[in-house]
Amino acid sequence: MKRTLATFHNGEAMPLAAVPLLPGDDFFQGLIDACDRGWRVSAYFGAPRGDGLTLYCVLSYKAEGLMGLMATAVGDSFPSLARSCPQLHLFEREIAEQYGITPQGHPWLKPVRFQPPLRSRGEANNAEKELLPGVMEFYRVEGDEVHEVAVGPVHAGIIEPGHFRFQCHGEVVFHLEISLGYQHRGIEAGLSGGPFPKTLCQMETAAGDTTVGHGQAWCMVLEALAGSHVPARAEVIRGIALELERLANHAGDLGAIAGDIGYLPTASFCGRIRGDFLNMSAVLCGSRFSRGLIRPGGVGFDCSKPQADELLARLAAARADLANAVDLLWTTPSVMARLENTGTVSSDAAKDLGLVGPAARACGISRDVRRDHPFGIFRMSHIPSVMAGSGDVYGRTLVRWLEAEKSMEFLEEQLRQLPGGPLRNQPKAPAGDMIAVALTEGWRGEVCHVAITDQTGRFARYKIVDPSFHNWSGLALALRNEQISDFPLCNKSFNLSYCGFDL
Repeated sequence: MKRTLATFHNGEAMPLAAVPLLPGDDFFQGLIDACDRGWRVSAYFGAPRGDGLTLYCVLSYKAEGLMGLMATAVGDSFPSLARSCPQLHLFEREIAEQYGITPQGHPWLKPVRFQPPLRSRGEANNAEKELLPGVMEFYRVEGDEVHEVAVGPVHAGIIEPGHFRFQCHGEVVFHLEISLGYQHRGIEAGLSGGPFPKTLCQMETAAGDTTVGHGQAWCMVLEALAGSHVPARAEVIRGIALELERLANHAGDLGAIAGDIGYLPTASFCGRIRGDFLNMSAVLCGSRFSRGLIRPGGVGFDCSKPQADELLARLAAARADLANAVDLLWTTPSVMARLENTGTVSSDAAKDLGLVGPAARACGISRDVRRDHPFGIFRMSHIPSVMAGSGDVYGRTLVRWLEAEKSMEFLEEQLRQLPGGPLRNQPKAPAGDMIAVALTEGWRGEVCHVAITDQTGRFARYKIVDPSFHNWSGLALALRNEQISDFPLCNKSFNLSYCGFDL
């Protein structure tokens, strides 16, 4: 492993020349070997180099808190590893779509976002520019009694667009195929030559409900490239904002799951409690979504003693209300009958697909960036990772509640002992010919940002991996052999981002 990987820790940068540029056979075999030995793929992407293309793979290894980088140059094709390493299947399809090269042997090669290639490779790609989201061949199960159900991209309610194609036998789902791309905004492609003054705003809205998760990853990348230090007080405030974001979304999801099974008491209570946590973020920085709080080098807002006292009072009230609302779920037999054994994903399948966040922890996989690859305040103050073993809707619901409990304990501790000192160090310009990687644990799971700079310190390539990119395949698997009427509940138990996927 040491011969093929450049190792480092979360939030660090290294010279681009230090990344091993391996022969193709060594790279692909090394990638398989790494996954077999417990490394996991956090990002796998292409970057132009001269007239060719270089593939980069970012790997993470929780046992030692290490991360690894490896690279290889490719031509018009490269060997697909998706059959032996399923977590790569979407990454390979994305590379094929973005650069017009073929992963040879990919089991089901089709568009990911229906985007024009980042680099044209001849007339064959001109036709790809005419592709429309969802217009493609879907997998079909043959049989006289098999029928197909198409849902979306336009849905009832104010939600993002996505297309779901079910192959059913009666009410039983044999296969679910998910087609996204309707929210593609070209954020990654637009970052070439950056950073720009607008870039931070784009990062805060990469997935609008993960402002802090993506915003902090972005700032960590810039700080690593510039060799900047973040003051201790700023790191604590960043951590507070991240956990408030987690609490707001977990509370909202707990209510939405209750709503999807028609249990209105918890649904109504949690809808209001979600607003309580969002309002706490507004107390901190004036924005319910923490926009403008995190800035390269630190934070843009302080947390005074009166603010901290107000947050503690609000937190105590919200904690009691949330506990009462969620306790109604666990003590209502009809609710538990709908949650248990619905939409089950096995631990082995979750590992194969590389699931992250609550979706992984609900399958008994102990995976949490805050502990495995600590960043910011989490280098000094740890939040215990919680798990469930059932892998079903109940497990994903339980993990949300247990995580909410740990987050509230963390907030109480940090708000009572805010360190002194400055809020922000003046950011410096990014260094040239470098690569930096930052992971954060957003409320959905691992957020990964990778930046490669050119000689002038501008971005030659910027890669973002939202946790939804890892987890959409888990939702598809959760529907196998389930009733089609369980789809809304399973979907909400994952609650993945469309726009976070369609970067």
